[in-house]
Amino acid sequence: MSTTDTPGAYGIEALNVWCGLARLSAADLFAGRGLDPDRIDNLMMSERSIGLPIEDPVTNAVNAARPIVDALTPEERDRIELVVTSTESGVDYSKSLTSYVHKHLGLNRHCRLLEVKQACFGATAAVQTALGYLASGISPGAKALVIATDVAVVDEKAEYSEPAAGHGAAAVLLSDRPRVLTMDLGAFGNYSYETLDSARPSPRFDIADVDRSLFAYLDCLKNSYADYASRVTDVDFTRDFDHLVMHTPFAGLVRAGHRKMMREQGAAGATVDADFARRVAPSLVYPGTVGNLCSGSVYLALASLLDSGVVTSPRRVGLFSYGSGCSSEFFSGIVDEQSAAAVAELGIGKHLEARARITFEEYLAVLEHNLECLVPVENRTVDPEPWEPLLARAGDRPEILTFTGVRDYHRQYAWR
Repeated sequence: MSTTDTPGAYGIEALNVWCGLARLSAADLFAGRGLDPDRIDNLMMSERSIGLPIEDPVTNAVNAARPIVDALTPEERDRIELVVTSTESGVDYSKSLTSYVHKHLGLNRHCRLLEVKQACFGATAAVQTALGYLASGISPGAKALVIATDVAVVDEKAEYSEPAAGHGAAAVLLSDRPRVLTMDLGAFGNYSYETLDSARPSPRFDIADVDRSLFAYLDCLKNSYADYASRVTDVDFTRDFDHLVMHTPFAGLVRAGHRKMMREQGAAGATVDADFARRVAPSLVYPGTVGNLCSGSVYLALASLLDSGVVTSPRRVGLFSYGSGCSSEFFSGIVDEQSAAAVAELGIGKHLEARARITFEEYLAVLEHNLECLVPVENRTVDPEPWEPLLARAGDRPEILTFTGVRDYHRQYAWR
């Protein structure tokens, strides 16, 4: 396998995720909603993250990115020239989430700020665009910060999509010091077309056509990889990727995608199962405890791989990003033991374990407020007092940004 020669290395310098303060077991949600328990194995999920009313897309983004920013020297921080949020959970038709994020991260004012949207593909589109800017060399040493951030607005009407919904954010810092993932620049494949497999037509709810979504995901995986293979000489799906990291709305869909690709390469039966366990399963541990992190999903899966302990030498990773509507990309990069060490420094697994376990009844109380999170209002006060018992059950956590309300349409935040 060979790729286009590049003048230098670019990619992900740092990666962190924030997946909220609470979690609910998938079994409890299935039981509470009266869903068929025989279908829970299809999700391959044990639990999902639950946002509290003091959390929103801005707090998720800031709480994911702050440890990355705080680890930089003042000089390094000032080299962040582009800040992008990717979200399906916008809070204004004009003003970007990024403006709030930029403020609360304390970044310098010599930045480009924007918010992008393309369902669960938005963050990867932003990452690739930002890398193109960095690799152009027009601003040597520059960095870009891309944050995928979302909240769930699903209830019982979503049926089997509700247990798979996630909450949180993934932040990636991009630069010419790719400690986490060195991108194979020029090695990518895209596949996009219009379809309505899922959407968020209102700030209060999502819609989804499950069968159409399944088809679009598998169709895009096959054809984005085919486009990748047309650009990269002598690539083989079964041979050239030591690990595979895919957009994970739920792990069962990733298994189906992997099985389809392997069968098209002539593999079957036990060979496919063993390959899944070796190359794919390590990336599914975190998604199985969080749910669908939307455009942050593929980066949550990458963090899962790097925290799994299996990356002990240089390995090539094939990554697949998909967003409903739809747009997709297959791309690749190199990770090694230093990548694993860089991600381990941020304690993602510890954060996930510290989330408070809540009951189905507590979830219903939270959900009533969460469904109003994105609804535009002139004034609103978010009282943290009712949620103090849940916060007290959360494990040791750093200072976090919280959502306190809206004043004259201006969202308000405070550190706690």
